Amino acid sequence: MSTQMPEITTLLHLMWVFALLSILAVGGGVAVLPEMKHMVTDVFHWVTPFQFLEIYSLGQIAPGPNMTMVVVIGLKVAGLLGAIVVLFAFFTPSCLLAYGVGRLWRRYDGNPWRTAIQRGLAPVTVGLMFAGIHSLAENAITGHIAATMAGIVALILLIAGNARVRVNPALLILAGGVVGYLLLRPYP
Repeated sequence: MSTQMPEITTLLHLMWVFALLSILAVGGGVAVLPEMKHMVTDVFHWVTPFQFLEIYSLGQIAPGPNMTMVVVIGLKVAGLLGAIVVLFAFFTPSCLLAYGVGRLWRRYDGNPWRTAIQRGLAPVTVGLMFAGIHSLAENAITGHIAATMAGIVALILLIAGNARVRVNPALLILAGGVVGYLLLRPYP
């Protein structure tokens, strides 16, 4: 991280990218992960795909909302000012949109179009979330051991969900890290 003042164009690009992603985050931050990864790794080359995966993983185990991981991207790209710009650019538009839509939503309570919109957006949200999972898996699952670990975690979550048992994902992440360290680390 540099102590120099970041270029204004870099800050404007950060603001534009993360404000756009904020508006597109239908169903939550995971829904925009493929586009976020594309923008920050392929278009602007702010981070590598592996760094993006690491930043996302850090956001998953850190306390609070997992999408605060965007602040780390801003910090890496443009220091503290970049982190602040990304924080406000990513969270402010969606908050304002949610507030406005929430007021409008309550105003039209009981209208049949509300149910139609909810039913129409449900599969879109699920599809966007699966796209986010796929985008992350492209860089995270790198071989048979990693694929087996991912399958086991998915199976645990599926069984727990059907049995209505609460499984803490942080424990699965921690267990995956330990198993990955033991089985996937390069030996000298």
